[in-house]
Amino acid sequence: MPTVLNYEGFRFYFYSHDTTEPPHIHVDKENHSAKFWLQPVCLERNLGYSPKELRRMQAIILENEELLLEKWYGYFSK
Repeated sequence: MPTVLNYEGFRFYFYSHDTTEPPHIHVDKENHSAKFWLQPVCLERNLGYSPKELRRMQAIILENEELLLEKWYGYFSK
């Protein structure tokens, strides 16, 4: 599970076996988890986050979209 970014207590990562799906990022904090597609950025799944937290995560993803995609393609193009 390569961690790509730690920000405001959120851990942004992907699973090394996620090769069959489009680019996306998982986000965990405490006992909550979410998954966002990266192109375009949108929520795919939410397990426990409030709407306010989801908006904040989406903003962080949008601010770091280029980095996240670079890490995704860099890792999975090996």
